[in-house]
Amino acid sequence: MAAPRQPQKSTYDVIVIGAGIQGSFTAYHLAQRRKDTLLLEQFLLPHSRGSSHGQSRIIRSAYPQQYYSRMMPECFRLWQQLEAETGTTLYRQAGLVVLGPPGEPELEACRRSLGVDEVLDAAALAQRFPGFRLQAGQVAVLDSTAGVLFADRALRAVQEVFRRHGGTLRDGEKVLSIEPGATVTVTTTAGVYKAPRLVITAGAWTGALVEQLGLRLPLQPLRIDVCYWREKQPGSAGLGSVSPCFLTLGLSQAPHGIYGLPSLEYPGLMKVCHHHGSPTDPEKRDQAPSSAPRPDIAILSSFISSYLPGLETQPAVMETCLYTNTPDEDFILDRHPKFSNIVIGAGFSGHGFKLAPVVGKLLCELSLGEEPSYDMTHFAITRFPGVLGAA
Repeated sequence: MAAPRQPQKSTYDVIVIGAGIQGSFTAYHLAQRRKDTLLLEQFLLPHSRGSSHGQSRIIRSAYPQQYYSRMMPECFRLWQQLEAETGTTLYRQAGLVVLGPPGEPELEACRRSLGVDEVLDAAALAQRFPGFRLQAGQVAVLDSTAGVLFADRALRAVQEVFRRHGGTLRDGEKVLSIEPGATVTVTTTAGVYKAPRLVITAGAWTGALVEQLGLRLPLQPLRIDVCYWREKQPGSAGLGSVSPCFLTLGLSQAPHGIYGLPSLEYPGLMKVCHHHGSPTDPEKRDQAPSSAPRPDIAILSSFISSYLPGLETQPAVMETCLYTNTPDEDFILDRHPKFSNIVIGAGFSGHGFKLAPVVGKLLCELSLGEEPSYDMTHFAITRFPGVLGAA
């Protein structure tokens, strides 16, 4: 169902381009700060063309990088606040096991971020969660705070609160041009809008939008296979049981990492995905031929055979999603190097959804010229050399 039409006007305090989870939370924070905010979305809502659709995402406290793990307590708090504001359940605790070889640096960093000493060996993991089978010598770290975010529901909820605070959401409007200046002019397929501040959170389309502003960001959209695997014994991986989410770090059988969530979207099917994909043009993502080779499926089948013996080894359902990766898989959250009233949030690299409440807050702060709440060193555009060209 498309967003209800709101009165047409042309001037705002802030314009946000892209109504995925990051842009929607940015607009939510701006509206709560009483800024007259326009949120633009090129597709009719709801849609499945970007990176924020689907029913489930993992939320976890465990992170190898301290600059993310430090944000997670506030993320949990803000997700709970959104639940309270909308009277909607957005999170279900399921736990998470991080699988890897003992002593693996990122696994150890996750353990430290949780402040836990306990490491489960193969026997302890199988006793606690019978669906998992570790290989000899491998270990697991348990994050009991982790669980599942209901993604589609969360996106609707944050947009609902944004509107409730006076925000304007216009979908089905593709941005055609951006003219920088003290007042930024944004021309869409349906109108021309002006604001002294602009935030760009356009996912896989961000690279093309910022090129006209003289930026060549190293953003690579990837087409991801989202796979669901049937339980041999129905009910073994459902949310009603003790099956947790999982992710791998440093396993030779899981290059780029593999993650999984308990049965939710499809009863009796567990979501298990490779954290990698094939480069794609977001405009042509849905045109990929079904006969194209999919090496990720072979990797997942082999992993499931070894680690999740309760699942069939061929996917029962396959869907697609977009990741937009940076070379280091850290986000871009920064002001444009030449136009300080234009802020860019991009490159969420397949792990940004859970962090959206704080990412939106940071983009809001950057847009308003405030000192950000967290250290932004790892998110600076200038970490990539040669990005600034001629507009």
